[in-house]
Amino acid sequence: MAQPPNIRGMEILRQYTNELRDVAKRPRSFLTQVLNLGCIVFSALMLWKGLMVVTKSESPVVVVLSGSMEPGLQRGDILFLSLYSEPFIPGDVVVFQIEGRDIPIVHRIMNVHEKDDGKLAVLTKGDNNTVGDRGLYATRQMFISRKEMMGRAQVFLPHAGMITIWLNDWPWLKYVLIGSMGFFVIIGRDT
Repeated sequence: MAQPPNIRGMEILRQYTNELRDVAKRPRSFLTQVLNLGCIVFSALMLWKGLMVVTKSESPVVVVLSGSMEPGLQRGDILFLSLYSEPFIPGDVVVFQIEGRDIPIVHRIMNVHEKDDGKLAVLTKGDNNTVGDRGLYATRQMFISRKEMMGRAQVFLPHAGMITIWLNDWPWLKYVLIGSMGFFVIIGRDT
């Protein structure tokens, strides 16, 4: 039995309306995925800045990149740092940044000299090294000072930072990881 023309026209109109609604939802879904990714990135940044305030360290979390602290600390261990005003003592594991070097160094304090005016002079050494770190310091620098200290290790997670080492050792892995995340954002669907 044939449908009257006005009912058939309403059915076609409903079908086009549904198709337009589906097309309109796709960009909104993509935008939602991008906004979700942005929320994750900004949440991580806020967490990092919050840790900086709580620990008083410019870098509250670092990864051990070399074997100079073995057997105590292995490559890939994550260190959580703080930089409180309590005195540094021999045996503390500290992270320091020498001017002109890009990568911070994780070593143990061997000697501490604190002057009457509060200035600090510290000699460090890696547990796996045979001599102190004077060869790593800047030219004619015998000790490191408080301004070069990034923090003192409080807690460590064994091997939890290996992904950082892999990303440094194989730079192409960064692009694969970022590309994969972008791909999943683009094809991600909300149900």
